[in-house]
Amino acid sequence: MKVSVDPDKCQGHGRCMMYDTEIFECDDLGYAHIRGDGTVPEADREEVWFASLNCPEQAITVDESA
Repeated sequence: MKVSVDPDKCQGHGRCMMYDTEIFECDDLGYAHIRGDGTVPEADREEVWFASLNCPEQAITVDESA
């Protein structure tokens, strides 16, 4: 599984940070970025899904085929 954040959609609400701070990080303005290459460890998959579902801008994309 891989995850990505569309920087054009992210508005800096920070809801993703409530679910998994090992995958997501925010810059000084609150905009989310992915740490590393976006590969999600098995133990973090559920939290990443919750983060993507709770993003008000739908800026987080989860690719289960990767």
